Formats: sequence, C-alpha cells, structure tokens
Amino acid sequence: MSTRKVSYFYENEVGNHYYGPNHPMKPHRMRMTHDLVLNYGIYKKMSIFRPRKASDLELTNFHSDDYINFLKLVTPDNMHDYSKQLIKFNVREDCPVFDGMYNFCQISSGGSIGCAVKINSKESDVAINWAGGLHHAKKSEASGFCYTNDIVLSILELLKHHERVLYIDIDIHHGDGVEEAFYTTDRVMTVSFHKYGDYFPGTGDVKDIGADKGKYYSLNFPLKDGIDDESYQSIFRPIIQSVMDFYRPGAVVIQCGADSLTGDRLGCFNLTLRGHAQCVEFLKSFNVPLVVLGGGGYTIKNVARCWTYETSILVDSDLQDELPYNDYLEYYGPEYRLHITPNNMENHNTKQYLEKLKIQLLENLRNLQHAPGVAHHDIPPDAYNYSDDEDDEDPDIRVSEADRDKRIAHAGELSDSDDEDGRRNEMNHGLEASIPQRRNQVPITAYDKERPSYNNRNHHNVDDDVDVEMDSG
Repeated sequence: MSTRKVSYFYENEVGNHYYGPNHPMKPHRMRMTHDLVLNYGIYKKMSIFRPRKASDLELTNFHSDDYINFLKLVTPDNMHDYSKQLIKFNVREDCPVFDGMYNFCQISSGGSIGCAVKINSKESDVAINWAGGLHHAKKSEASGFCYTNDIVLSILELLKHHERVLYIDIDIHHGDGVEEAFYTTDRVMTVSFHKYGDYFPGTGDVKDIGADKGKYYSLNFPLKDGIDDESYQSIFRPIIQSVMDFYRPGAVVIQCGADSLTGDRLGCFNLTLRGHAQCVEFLKSFNVPLVVLGGGGYTIKNVARCWTYETSILVDSDLQDELPYNDYLEYYGPEYRLHITPNNMENHNTKQYLEKLKIQLLENLRNLQHAPGVAHHDIPPDAYNYSDDEDDEDPDIRVSEADRDKRIAHAGELSDSDDEDGRRNEMNHGLEASIPQRRNQVPITAYDKERPSYNNRNHHNVDDDVDVEMDSG
C-alpha cells in the first residue's frame, strides 16, 4: 500500500472541447482516461479534485497581456475581425479557433497550477493533471496544438517554494516552449528526449545547452525513428540518475506525452506502455515531490491506456491486462486489453549513437560545479489553495457526481481512425517566458514534413524580474 499522497485533477468539461474535423488533437482522450481510472478502481487511492479555472492574472504570470486578451475574446464567429492577431499569435490551422478555446486553456492551466499548489503545501507528494502538458505554447504565441503553457505556469508556482525544479519531457516532440522559458536561468533544468531532424518543432539539438546563468541547464537527447523500450531506458535512467545527483531538485515535473508510444498517428517511436511508464516509475523512486502531466498523443485509445497505467503506478496498483467494462470499450477492440505490443519497425538508434550522446550529456552535467542556490527575498503569495473548498464526502460519491456527465462526447471525437490526415504547421519561434520565482527560496506547422526553420530565441531571464526566497530547509 502506497504511503505517498496522490492528488488527481480532472474536469469532465474538458472532454467536450473539439479542435475541429480531422484535427489530431482530441480532448475526448481525457474523458476516456478518466473512465478507465474509474472502472479500474484506481481513483480510490487518490484525492480527486476538480481544477479551478486559471484566471487572466494567473495566465499572464507567463503569457503577455495582449495574447491572453486575444485568446479570451476571439471566437469562431468573430475571428474574421482578428485577422492580424491570428497571424501575429500563430492561431491558424495547427492551433485553430474553436468554441470554448479559452475555457479549455483555463481548465488545462488551472489543473497544472493546482498540482503545484498541492505540492507546495505538502498536501500531496504526487499531483496529476492529464489535461496539462501543453509544452509548445510560447509567451505570445500558440504552437503545436498548444495555446497556454500550463507547464511553465506550474513550474513558476513551484519556484515560490523550491529552489530548483527539474522538468523532464518524454513526448516525441521537443519541449521547446518550456526550454525557451527557462533557457537563461539555473533555477529550472529542462531535460527532453525527443525525435529530432525533419520533425516539428525542429529544435532540441544536443548542442542547445542553455545560455547565461542557464548554460548547461538545458539537456537535449535527440533521437531517431523506431526507438524501443530497451534502448530508451538505456539512456533515460543513467541521464536522469546523474541529473538528480548533480542538480538535486526540490520538485520534479514530468510531461508524459503519449505520442512516443508505438502506433501513434503522428509519432515514429516504438515504445510500449511498460517502456513509457518505466520513466514515471523511475522518477517516483527518488521520492521527490512530483507533478505528472499529459501532453501529446493522437491514437487516443492508447493515450487512455498509457495514462491509466501510469496513474496505477503512481498509486501502487496492479492492473489486470483485460480491460474492465467501460463506456468506451468499443475503442479498444479487438483485443480489449490494456497493454500494446511493439511494431516490427527498425530502430535507427544504434547503440553507438546512443552511447555517444549519453557520454556527451553526462559530460555537460559535470560542468555543473554544484547545485545553484538562491538569495533570500520576500515570498510571493501562493495561488488558490484547493484544500479550502475540499468537501468531506467519500471519494466514491464525489467522483460519481462527475461520472454522471462523463458520457457526453462530441460526435466528432468518436473517430480514432489511423488514416486521418495529420496536420501541417508553420513555425514561429520566439518568446521566452517571463517567470515568477521561487517562493521559499527558493511554426511552422506543428507536424510539417519539411524541416522547420529555427528562429533566434528572444530569451527572458527569469531572475531579472522575480523576487525569490529560499526554503529554510
């Protein structure tokens, strides 16, 4: 029985949002995940919370005022009045305007901020928001199906209480928006394992290591097609072990994009659920406060399988392979099983290639003389504390209330065919994050076949405009 306190954020409303016909991003996958969590009984080992929607003020802790105001005002009916802003903010085919778009952003970001609040207050050791993990969004720009960067907002909240925060990204796409936000600070280390080359967003070279105070605090492991469980773990475990030893983070955030799984509509890796989840399990073994977020994933039946399985690992539950009866059982046929098998595809990541990059990244880590510290400053106020309105009801009752409307699904979300077209994208790189700081101390088209251009970053140093204070511990 796990003694770790796990919080789980879910808002049924998120599954009602619809990016549009044939768009690969399907928020309905969150509802499918939650349905499996309920029917496997995993929810009984967690505290379930409905996220509070992030306010305009909270969103502008990172994003620019004019960008958030635009997201708030634009709708499918009036978007023609915002033609210049649509181009300026890169809200186009990859990131379309859809009904309830701003509400979707508020739910996603509110859940991830809520995770950080639970960690900061020590009410939770692990906090989960599968609706989060939207790692491509920039300060004033949508990108790669992402509008607001809930990850950056969550990390900024964590920095109020933790001197150092580690961010790990196992999505198949490079976590460019998060790296960009923290590129010049040593308070956040970013580590990304991703497909590199002629692949969105075209960033994340092994040579991208950070700048100024953040030099060596960005680690990128560029991968090739077909990486399997064994190869992935041969690099993930030693790299993360060394990062934990050298950096000694007070909290860890992991983005668990499921598009790195075998058979993903937009992916080209060959990981099984077990290989993907071993990353989560390894991080859990360090007993460091952990925020677990979603991300990409476009074969939605496998997304739901993956995030359900990883939830079970976080609460120490063993799941039977045969899926329980659930409202979306037809999605999982003909096997009706939890686990998936790898494809018979070539692994282009040779042992020599992986070993060479691993040695290079470990050498970069050795350039860190010691874990950075932070000077004492006044502590910014915490975000909303979810414990203030938590009721005393049994979790079964609370969850069953949300369960009543979970069966609502947008008709357009019921297709998960693997032959739907992917999306093209155009890339506009560019705005780093303005970051709040530590409390106790402290385009291209997203999936273009052509190599995206890489515009120069306009990095923003977090330490320049945030007062931070260190934990006395």
